[in-house]
Amino acid sequence: MGLTDTVRRMWRSFDASSTLMKIIWVNIAVFVLLRLAAIICVFAGNPAFLITIMSYVQLPSSLPSLLTHPWTLVTYMFAQYDVLHILFNLLWLYWFGTLFMMVATRRQLFALYLLGGLGGAALFLLSYALLPAFAYRSAVLIGSSASVIAIVTATAILMPDFRMHLLLIGPISLKWIAIATIVLVLIGVTGNNAGGEIAHIGGIAVGAIYGLRMKRGHDITRPLNNAFDHIANLWRGLVCFVSGMFSSSRIPKTKIDPQRTATSTDSGRERPNCSKADRETLDNILDKIKKSGYSALTPEERQRLFDVSRKIK
Repeated sequence: MGLTDTVRRMWRSFDASSTLMKIIWVNIAVFVLLRLAAIICVFAGNPAFLITIMSYVQLPSSLPSLLTHPWTLVTYMFAQYDVLHILFNLLWLYWFGTLFMMVATRRQLFALYLLGGLGGAALFLLSYALLPAFAYRSAVLIGSSASVIAIVTATAILMPDFRMHLLLIGPISLKWIAIATIVLVLIGVTGNNAGGEIAHIGGIAVGAIYGLRMKRGHDITRPLNNAFDHIANLWRGLVCFVSGMFSSSRIPKTKIDPQRTATSTDSGRERPNCSKADRETLDNILDKIKKSGYSALTPEERQRLFDVSRKIK
């Protein structure tokens, strides 16, 4: 078995709840590759070539440049080059992503990560295209900050009174952490990283929209997840068609149900470590959150949700 097959088997061996870790590992892998590229360029005597390499992953503020590198709308949100940048982003992603998964599904987590990054990219591009302050200036955007802060904001809205224990500070509600983060972002807009902070605002806006709409029972990530389902079904159909041309055996076709709910995703095979009673309790609480929002839960229900979620591996 080759290295590619081994990596693919290890990747698929992760259970459904490890989607958060998959996002983290992708960010780490891209960071390591960029750092290795920098080392190779330096020892090859051509350090300037790293700029060319970086241009393939970071988002340019220039629209003509974006037209030649459209994939950077996605790649930039999985790439970091500075050590502190990736350290803080991934720590925040792990902490708040874990909390987010208590009241959402893995599909919603991934879709919100993408939407937060796209929201940050859109505001970044619009600012450099329309604001006089950025006239005749160019910049690049790199990092998962917009995606991460979207998840932070959404989690704070869905679980505003949930307390985190911070070093040297003690327990503090998520809503105050989110408010402090937003204030720091607004202050940073006038600093040296104005473009990056503007992208953060785009991520905050997406996270706020998701949280507020979700409390009313509307999931803004559903269209994106439905699109993923349709693409997956088309791919499976293509595989079946091609396989049928070269083999007499037929490959069974499994169609993805685009209307999967949080209950069906979280209470079945993706949560094998839950007892039947735990699954029923979790289903009831998630249904109540979907209908009335997290704030409608009683203190006992919130504690029960936390206790059950800790059993899920």
